[in-house]
Amino acid sequence: MFTGLIEDLGTVAAVEQVPEGVRLSVRTRLDGLRHGASIAVDGVCLTALELKGDRFTADVSPETLDRTTLGERKAGDRVNLERPLALGDRLGGHLVLGHVDGVGELVRRTGAGEGVRIELRLPQGLAPLVVSKGSIALDGTSLTVNELLDPDQVALFLIPETLRSTTWGIKPAGAKVNVEADILGKHVARLMQFRT
Repeated sequence: MFTGLIEDLGTVAAVEQVPEGVRLSVRTRLDGLRHGASIAVDGVCLTALELKGDRFTADVSPETLDRTTLGERKAGDRVNLERPLALGDRLGGHLVLGHVDGVGELVRRTGAGEGVRIELRLPQGLAPLVVSKGSIALDGTSLTVNELLDPDQVALFLIPETLRSTTWGIKPAGAKVNVEADILGKHVARLMQFRT
């Protein structure tokens, strides 16, 4: 489980095709990673397998490649990284599982003072789980939905710190984005299906 507060901007060092999907190697400044530890890469929970110097390697399954943007990553790409939440830590963002619901699209990016207003097209079927002023994780970053635009579009505001410390500072309009809806909304929606 994660908080959506990005700890490091990593760099993809290598992407290797393997029979079971892709092996992703990422350079990071994060310390304390161990073999078998979870790490969120652009909001996708992966398992650190091989640790060498400033790199870790993780395997990405075919399902994860189909459901996220990790299949598009290449050497040199920047990625958002976060270690899992430790019990007793403050929860500064919101509860993020690292289980991406689908891929959205950054439709528009507009300067707003020192920040940026973005408009995002949600993956199909996700709109009912997104509410105004609610939480959403985009590429692993915990953000607040400012406005519901169309049935499948939302607007958010990115503060200067988010632009500096995440890939949101370099993400252009048209970019594909990993989207994870708030887990509380998903549970409520599921419970409502069984309401008598």
